[in-house]
Amino acid sequence: MAKENSAFMKPLNVSEDLAAVVGKGPLPRSEVVKKLWVYIKGKNLQDPKNKRNINADAALKKVFGGKDVVNMFEMTKLVSKHLS
Repeated sequence: MAKENSAFMKPLNVSEDLAAVVGKGPLPRSEVVKKLWVYIKGKNLQDPKNKRNINADAALKKVFGGKDVVNMFEMTKLVSKHLS
């Protein structure tokens, strides 16, 4: 059984750029990722040919360090820079 206060569930502060996508924090990392996917799917930003790639809109470009396309594994690393 997982600990109730695991590090994954600890609320973290969200940067302004990330807050524009997922809402104001503090939020646990798991909730940030969940809201990020809701945003990506809601705006149809997943590459239809390669579902692992996300095509960034203006708001996501700020989170992704200016990159146009990011794969889902790289996305997690880039989002971490916006959490403290």
